[in-house]
Amino acid sequence: MLKLIGSKIDQANLKKISEDLDGYIKIVVDISREIMTAGGTRHVDGEQLLLKNDSKQNDLWGGGIDLETEEIDFDSMINIRPNQGNNSREVLSQEIRDKIKKIASKLLGINL
Repeated sequence: MLKLIGSKIDQANLKKISEDLDGYIKIVVDISREIMTAGGTRHVDGEQLLLKNDSKQNDLWGGGIDLETEEIDFDSMINIRPNQGNNSREVLSQEIRDKIKKIASKLLGINL
């Protein structure tokens, strides 16, 4: 289940989203608009949903959250952006990582 999230979701929806990958949630965050997608099995699907909803490619960053440990990672193929100084699947910028963490924590209602 892939969901576009613009305001804090309830725990029942969060649990439903996490069923795709047994408690792990793929996320794509628009760091400019402070919205995100959560769920599904591929980051590209979340990226496409955000692009269709007027997000800009340069603002979209992917990662994932393990709900059991409440740990976040910043690993996704959509993060490979040599033109933005990110030559890795990992988000290299600490500033961008901090924004992703802040937005995901707020919208998912968890402490990352």
